[in-house]
Parts: sequence; C-alpha cells; structure tokens
Amino acid sequence: MAYEHTNGKGTKYFLHKTEVTLRGGKQQTIYFFTKDEKGGKGTPCDLPADRMVCENPRNGFLTLKKK
Repeated sequence: MAYEHTNGKGTKYFLHKTEVTLRGGKQQTIYFFTKDEKGGKGTPCDLPADRMVCENPRNGFLTLKKK
C-alpha cells in the first residue's frame, strides 16, 4: 500500500520510489508523487521514517524533505 497525501487543493497523490544509477556508478533512491496509485516508472512505497511531506502553498506541489 502506497503512502497517500491530499494536498490543499483536494488532489490525492501517492508516493512512489525508484532506484537510479548516478554517473559515478552510485545507486540512489528517488522519491516522487503521482496521481495514479499504480503509476508509471516507480513502485508504490510508504513514507520513510526520516522524511516529511512539504507542500508548496502557491501550486500544491508535494515534495519530501529530511526531518
């Protein structure tokens, strides 16, 4: 089950993650929000314990930040 968050405009978003390889060969996890629960490139995931959801008040865009 993916983490679900409703922004200030009433749109529901689901948290996903994907593993990417950086230029130096290092693996990194990228977190992003989508409107589809089973969306696109990533896999649904729960909110990591060391992160918190922040919302841009102007446009309702969601991001994850470290606590």
